[in-house]
Amino acid sequence: MNSVTKKWNWENSIATSKLTRLQEVTLTTLLANMPKIFFGTSFRRLLYPPIFSQFGRAIDIEPDVKFYGTANIEIGDRVKLNSGVRLNALGDKNNRISIGSGTTLERGVDLGTLENSSIVIGENTYIGLYTCITGYGNIKIGKKCLIAAHCGIYGNGHIFADSQLAIADQEVTKKGITIEDDCWLGHGVTVIDGITIARGSVIGAGAVVTRNIPPYSIAVGVPARVIAQRHTAGNNREQG
Repeated sequence: MNSVTKKWNWENSIATSKLTRLQEVTLTTLLANMPKIFFGTSFRRLLYPPIFSQFGRAIDIEPDVKFYGTANIEIGDRVKLNSGVRLNALGDKNNRISIGSGTTLERGVDLGTLENSSIVIGENTYIGLYTCITGYGNIKIGKKCLIAAHCGIYGNGHIFADSQLAIADQEVTKKGITIEDDCWLGHGVTVIDGITIARGSVIGAGAVVTRNIPPYSIAVGVPARVIAQRHTAGNNREQG
């Protein structure tokens, strides 16, 4: 491939990207705030599919849901996106946000991929009010998880070893986060980069998870520590 062909392909790719973004902005601007009473949900179901990577059946999108980079966003069947949700997959052609069928994102949930990264949420998972999920590393949340309000799941961390250099000018970690199936994170839990919370685990309200959590564990505190296993915990209850 000669330099002229490469330049033409690059310019064509940029033009296609701009056209796709224009279609996205036009549709979402026109439809995002259309109330349900004026058939807003029906119009969004009818007109949104062509601008998304995948757009399933019976999706319920309330007014004031913001989308950026819809060509990199996949939404399964019967997904519920409440008012104030923001999905941002702009910035890199390899960015990806995928929301499994039957999943609910409550009001104010913010999902953002930063650079060559993905956020994948499994089927029938619930993400509570004003939870933020973002990072340079890949983030995966499994099926049938319960994530309570005001949680923070951050797939990157700042390196600050050099005191002579501003923290913002140093590198970031990009290890990513995995939360396996059937996990429950209580209100205000924070999960830092590089963590795996294994299947069936419960993380108590306000905990900061700084190390991996084994399967079916109950962990609380700052930093979070395992205090019991679910099969030996009797009738313990953890508020969400």
